[in-house]
Amino acid sequence: MSAPAAGSTFRYGAHVRANGVRQHYFRYGIEGQSQDVLIVVPGIVSPAAVWGFVGERLGRVYDTYVLDVRGRGLSESGPDLDYGLDACAADLCAFSKAMGFKAPAVLGHSMGARIAIRAARKAGSAFSRIVLADPPVSGPGRRAYPSPLLAVLELLRAARQGEAEDALRRPGAASWPEALMRVRAEWLHTCDERAAIEAHRSFHEDDIHADLPHIAIPMALIVAGRGGVILPQDVAEIQRLAPAIEVCKVESAGHQMQVDDLEGFMAVLGAILNRKL
Repeated sequence: MSAPAAGSTFRYGAHVRANGVRQHYFRYGIEGQSQDVLIVVPGIVSPAAVWGFVGERLGRVYDTYVLDVRGRGLSESGPDLDYGLDACAADLCAFSKAMGFKAPAVLGHSMGARIAIRAARKAGSAFSRIVLADPPVSGPGRRAYPSPLLAVLELLRAARQGEAEDALRRPGAASWPEALMRVRAEWLHTCDERAAIEAHRSFHEDDIHADLPHIAIPMALIVAGRGGVILPQDVAEIQRLAPAIEVCKVESAGHQMQVDDLEGFMAVLGAILNRKL
């Protein structure tokens, strides 16, 4: 990424070796100011750079680290890498430990929320809380995730050919603001197709619902009002499994709530974290 503009909270991008892989992150925050740590874990084909505009806002009040999940962005990828949910959750735990964090908060979106759930079950005391933004609730014996794998793969293949912008502008494609669309188009080619395939498979084969009763740290769920990923009956089930979970909704937003309604998303997230974002 380019040098930060005046007033930006972007500090730098860097790598760390944790859980046996190279993990890349972008850091946002106010240098010289003591801030609590927040780790952001993006979704299935969202490199950290695509969350930069959110990192800028979070960096005003948190020492914010936006991760490239393995197989995305500048983190390690390759044909022999394990892209399963357990491996990604172990990455998150190892990243926090390698960085020397003391119980940071975690914000996970979509796939990133599922990673946060599994990581919190495995090493709950390593984190202070997890915020789950519209996690896919598919799983064994459950309805399918509404975004088909073929559409994801077609987009990645277009990106590899240098045609991401064309694909993102096609009729029926999600409408993103021009600047964000260009960032997405620039970075999509860094998403390993194998990682996307494994993540989509995991949506349907890994049961995150079984993890929820075993998580003792505070949890919050943010539901996209127009996303179609989490329905009212899903919320009710999650509340039965984790009675203490806080549930909020961004009414006007689809699954990419941080894009569809940034201010609404920030207002809900700020209320959960008790911070003005």
